[in-house]
Amino acid sequence: MSKKHHYTTKLQWTGNKGTGTSDYKSYQRDHKILVNGKQEIACSSDPSFRGDPTRYNPEEFLVASLSSCHMLWYLHLCAVNGVVVTGYTDQAEGTMVENPDGGGQFSSVTLYPNVTVESEAMIKKAMELHEEANKRCFISSSCNFPVHHQPEIFVGGK
Repeated sequence: MSKKHHYTTKLQWTGNKGTGTSDYKSYQRDHKILVNGKQEIACSSDPSFRGDPTRYNPEEFLVASLSSCHMLWYLHLCAVNGVVVTGYTDQAEGTMVENPDGGGQFSSVTLYPNVTVESEAMIKKAMELHEEANKRCFISSSCNFPVHHQPEIFVGGK
């Protein structure tokens, strides 16, 4: 039987400069995301769309969500498969295509995980588990574009 999980967030627009959306340039794209019991997140649109470059934007959140979800599944799979991970970083990149009408969509995201494992004997399995993590990630399974991964595995101590 499938279990359902529900998530609730609150978004509050903070970009009214006094005249609301009276024209395209009259308002800021600033807003904040709130979740009960957690720190608020200051957001805006991408600077290409008149956003504040010092704030996070939705496109960055999408790419970061894919990276985070992949890592969490990967670490789980490593733990249950005897692969001891001692370090993990990722520099994920996403490509969004803007359409002539101003809309758009992501065409792909590529994750570049750098993983450090405890011993050389773990490298092969560590590489294989990225494919499984990609399949199990809830976020990547929800996307209508490919999520690629190009991992590098290193050996290092604790």
